[in-house]
Amino acid sequence: MSEKKPKMKTNRSAAKRFSKTATGLIQFGAKAHRHCLSNKSRKLNRNKKKTRYMSAGDAKRVARMIPYL
Repeated sequence: MSEKKPKMKTNRSAAKRFSKTATGLIQFGAKAHRHCLSNKSRKLNRNKKKTRYMSAGDAKRVARMIPYL
């Protein structure tokens, strides 16, 4: 009987912040959009609602943290 390889652990903090799309891109929400929104411009608040996609270099590192998502 062959020996099983150990499973990789998902980094839980990364799993709460990032998710993978069907095409394999890593998406995340913008920072600084939780509180004190009245002090920020309308344009800034409007643009913070948009989903962000990670650059290739950073995505490689994050993909190792969330192997099964």
